[in-house]
Amino acid sequence: MDFVKRTIELALKNVEEGGRPFATVIVRDGEIIAESPNLVAQTHDPTAHAEILAIREACKTLQTEHLTDCEIYILASPCPMCLGSLYYCSPKKVIYITTREDYAPYYKDDRKYFELETFYDEYKKPIEKRRLPMVQIKDEDSIKVYLRWSELNKK
Repeated sequence: MDFVKRTIELALKNVEEGGRPFATVIVRDGEIIAESPNLVAQTHDPTAHAEILAIREACKTLQTEHLTDCEIYILASPCPMCLGSLYYCSPKKVIYITTREDYAPYYKDDRKYFELETFYDEYKKPIEKRRLPMVQIKDEDSIKVYLRWSELNKK
């Protein structure tokens, strides 16, 4: 099976059904173990990106949070949220088919604080200079959660 073509077909079908133009296919040992289009428009869930949904399905199927023996095919270079999840599940390889620069003339995201062409620059800024308003409210009890985790997970 041509996994690049399958990823494109899945994304195109999603567009035809009113969804957004993104899809992901996860392959292990030459077999598809999970796939998903972007379902943000259909579910009204801004985290329902194709990569996130396919990673969830693959991890559930394989009963692991590590996809180190998998290849992940994505239609376009990933957004920051999806890039983070790809790093977190640590696949053998990510294959992207197109880039933001290539599809920019045809697709624009509609978020208040998010434009793909400038978003990665936000990470470099100190928290107080980012577009998204963030404040810290310190509470000394918060560290107890991590202390307890450490106690329960000593090896």
